[in-house]
Amino acid sequence: MSRTARTVLALLTLGALTAGCQSGDGAADPAGAPTDTATTGAAAPTDAAPTDAPPASASPTGPSAANTVAVCREVDRLIIEGSRKITADSAAATRRELTPEQLNGQLKGSLARLADDVRAQAAKAEDPRIRTLVGDAAKQIDAGAGAASPATWMSRSFVGIPEKLSRDCHV
Repeated sequence: MSRTARTVLALLTLGALTAGCQSGDGAADPAGAPTDTATTGAAAPTDAAPTDAPPASASPTGPSAANTVAVCREVDRLIIEGSRKITADSAAATRRELTPEQLNGQLKGSLARLADDVRAQAAKAEDPRIRTLVGDAAKQIDAGAGAASPATWMSRSFVGIPEKLSRDCHV
């Protein structure tokens, strides 16, 4: 496959990825969620019967939904921005007439940085399921950075990452 054909294929793939990432992940927006009176300090209704039970703890015992939403949104943002950067870099590489080796090196570097950013978000996830999901996505992106032809890897494997995250990265 010629360098121009690979660049065009990569640009088309990245355009589709960017559009797919922006379709939403189905995660609930914590800003629109009802508030919990135990954590907001609002008084209980006056007709409620008094209890001897201790007040509910303000700190959650499990992973917070807000953390999951924040991590998933940030990973989505990182993939969109990473895809845009790769697209812009590929277009610039075509104008500068980079060799296939130079283009591969550029793509590998961009993918490695994206994998590091995604891995950092995995470390922030409180929910073990989300931590694993996002960590697996980082490992997949690392595989692209290590591929002999990252442009081919992107058209075959990268396209599935945003779809999986959109489907599975939610509360």
